[in-house]
Amino acid sequence: MRLLILGALEGHLTAASQIALARGAKVSHADTIEKGLQALRSGQGADLVMIDVRLPIARLMESLKAERITIPVVACGINTDAETAVRAIKAGAKEYVPLPPDADLIAAVLEAVAEESNAVIFKDVAMAQVIKLADQVAPSDASILITGESGTGKEVMARYLHSKSRRADQKFVALNCAAIPENLLESELFGHEKGAFTGAIARRVGKFEEANGGTLLLDEISEMDPRLQAKLLRVIQEREIDRVGGSTPVKVNVRLIATSNRNLEEEVKNGNFREDLYFRLNVFNLALPPLRKRPQDIHALAEHFVKKYSEANGIDIKPLSAKALTRLQGHHWRGNVRELENTLHRAVLLASGDEIGPEAILLTGEQQNAPAAAAPSFQAGAEGADDDTRSTVEALGLGKMVGRTVADVERDLIIDTLKHCLGNRTHAANILGISIRTLRNKLRQYSDEGVPVPMPGEAETA
Repeated sequence: MRLLILGALEGHLTAASQIALARGAKVSHADTIEKGLQALRSGQGADLVMIDVRLPIARLMESLKAERITIPVVACGINTDAETAVRAIKAGAKEYVPLPPDADLIAAVLEAVAEESNAVIFKDVAMAQVIKLADQVAPSDASILITGESGTGKEVMARYLHSKSRRADQKFVALNCAAIPENLLESELFGHEKGAFTGAIARRVGKFEEANGGTLLLDEISEMDPRLQAKLLRVIQEREIDRVGGSTPVKVNVRLIATSNRNLEEEVKNGNFREDLYFRLNVFNLALPPLRKRPQDIHALAEHFVKKYSEANGIDIKPLSAKALTRLQGHHWRGNVRELENTLHRAVLLASGDEIGPEAILLTGEQQNAPAAAAPSFQAGAEGADDDTRSTVEALGLGKMVGRTVADVERDLIIDTLKHCLGNRTHAANILGISIRTLRNKLRQYSDEGVPVPMPGEAETA
């Protein structure tokens, strides 16, 4: 991943940079906010910004918002008092990391941003055939269209292709076409010149230029407006882009990968997608089978997720029982790998014996109460906490727990503590007696289940 550090690179901030480098991050530095913004506009790109708390964080956040640059920002400083952290969070930072830096904390922050893995877990012959084809076409520069239902792992496959290509040491840039408003997508793709439209305060490089020399993923390309499809077709044919408001074409050299969960041939017939663009993108088609058609992968992926979430939550890895595996293999999995991952995350937290039994497998669409599982690992940390921690937990009003499941009580405790800390993940984790990695995993699970999760800066309501 790419880390941009803003501030005077000295002392503890230098140590944080060295830790990030040791963990495999590519680190760049700018001593002022304006120089950092210039680097981002020029296409240098970053996956995470770490800013010295002494710099005007609010001004950075306002600039990023105005220029539609979406990057998580983490503040850091030698002051560890709550007031400093609250100021940083209210200014827009997602986290406040105290200095001197803790290696595990820095690693957890980096891991939370760079979650995606190039590894594709599979055992089923259906998926093996797809991987064999992917290995064959990855070294070429031909465009590839990855199709499949939602949750089958299309972006993971795109990253796998990049890692196996001749461009593996260059940038991999992804853009979700469905997540960008139609009137802004052109600028996101091709960039713009200063003054090209209201809010264009400086020249900005688009995703094509940012990915120059590497791979560009256009996720859910079927959501792109037909007018913009015509411009994309020209870029593919001419290998050059026109910035919005620009007068001089810019040459680009990217390997294009596109994904869609729709049937693009049907979209072409219905007039929603250009046929000529479809043929340009579909030089090779990798069709990812749904999980229900690759049953052997269910076991392999389940074991992978058990190991992943056991380690993330500090829980001993337990084997899946035969009955639990039978339940997993008999499910339809309309959410595919993403649904399976969430199911195993819950199972790891709910398993109470020496193995993960069928009672811990809560499947989508089933009305089932959570079992009376052993208390999750964070409770041991809470019981061993100091008086201030226990007082804070008691003050959150969670004394009436009889008749409720452990999972419900755990969720309410975490959400209420997060509200108490103004959404600051680091301080909430300290109060709860759990690692920030564990907290992030739990919050991701709650979001997937539709539970509102407080964002940084959201105060506790009366």
